[in-house]
Amino acid sequence: MSVLLTHGYYLSADPKEQRIMKPYPPLGLLYISAYLHSKGIDNDVYDTTFYSKAEQLEYILETKPKIVAIYTNLMTKIEVISLMKILKLPEYGFPKIILGGPDVSYNIENYLKAGADFLVIGEGEETMFELCTALLQNTAYTEIAGIAYSENGTVIKTAARTNFRDLDTLPWPNRDAIPNEKYLETWKKNHGESAMTISTQRGCPYTCKWCSTAVYGQSYRRRPADQVAAEMKMLKEKYNPDAIWFVDDVFTISHKWLTAFHQEVMKQGAQIRFECITRAERLNAEILQLLKEAGCFRIWIGAESGSQRIIDAMDRRVDVIHVKKMIQDTNALGIETGTFIMVGYPGETEADISETIQYLKEANPTHYTITIAYPIKGTPLFDEIEKDITMAPDWETSTDRQIDFKREYPRKYYDYAVSKVANEVAFHREYAQNRMTWKALKLKTKAAAATVMMAIRKG
Repeated sequence: MSVLLTHGYYLSADPKEQRIMKPYPPLGLLYISAYLHSKGIDNDVYDTTFYSKAEQLEYILETKPKIVAIYTNLMTKIEVISLMKILKLPEYGFPKIILGGPDVSYNIENYLKAGADFLVIGEGEETMFELCTALLQNTAYTEIAGIAYSENGTVIKTAARTNFRDLDTLPWPNRDAIPNEKYLETWKKNHGESAMTISTQRGCPYTCKWCSTAVYGQSYRRRPADQVAAEMKMLKEKYNPDAIWFVDDVFTISHKWLTAFHQEVMKQGAQIRFECITRAERLNAEILQLLKEAGCFRIWIGAESGSQRIIDAMDRRVDVIHVKKMIQDTNALGIETGTFIMVGYPGETEADISETIQYLKEANPTHYTITIAYPIKGTPLFDEIEKDITMAPDWETSTDRQIDFKREYPRKYYDYAVSKVANEVAFHREYAQNRMTWKALKLKTKAAAATVMMAIRKG
């Protein structure tokens, strides 16, 4: 085998994800695999999601690929570093190890020291083709754009790769390379319906301070609407999923594109129930209707906080009142809603958290997620708090999630804040539907306990 594409995510080793059980295929690797095949480079994909590291290593030992290309991100970094060190053992035949993904761009020296031979920085298709060609043919790679490597102890970073402009020329992801039936069965068994993913765009033109744009950059590039609808129809006919998750950052960013998408989906008979993410200011009554007709059953509308002061500090450039209205309007149309919440952002006070609780009660999203803010290297948020970092664990054995910095209150305070938000909002919903039940009383008690612990931790 010439090239093996793989990653370091193992569902069986992730207790949190085992509770959630919503795995998605490694779409980026499948795009690269398809592109390499289109250019005549033999490659296989070893999707580790449903397999163990031992099984992955056994496969590599048997096939002895000349190149092992590994996708890495915040969640998989520790496993990827461990995998690289094992692949340096003689029995694996000393393959060239290439890493790509969002975590490599701002950790170049660290990843090279940890064992990577090359890093692919930014979009991977063209760079991987050129780099694999050079390595397999033993020709020069020093002029290839978008890579980093070490030479005699010196880190070399070549010129940046220009973003892929014509997305319509990219082949569809090589889904035949992975066990799709395992994904479909896992979803069906745990959630009553199966799901697959589609990407329609690359880049994001917005400037939210906590968000990483390390791979696709701050841009906006879109696949033609007819091609997206054709891919939906293919998935519908070949795999028959119950739903599609569009992985794009802002699905409704272009109303012109969305109108064309609606027309193509209807014309091609490509309707599948789908969910997507967008921003409130890119929604209106007409767009919501188009989404519903095309099959949309759930829209995630970002806010990140119920406090306009914190939203402005994040450079979200959105009005929390408008976000609330769009969630309410979407609910009224019979489309489920979701929103994202962050606590512990620099400067956030107890008053801001109270505003967030009130926002969630009034907006009433069908679903919401809540996390404690953490700084990803390479983002404006990281640059802002770098001087205030209070805990930076060993890089090889930790992730950016474990970095802590000086906040308004101690870190533990926000663990209880998460509990308070969740229980207060759940109590509000239960009380509104059923008045004071035992469930409502338990939720109110948990919220009160969290409030007490917040006061204790605040000091």
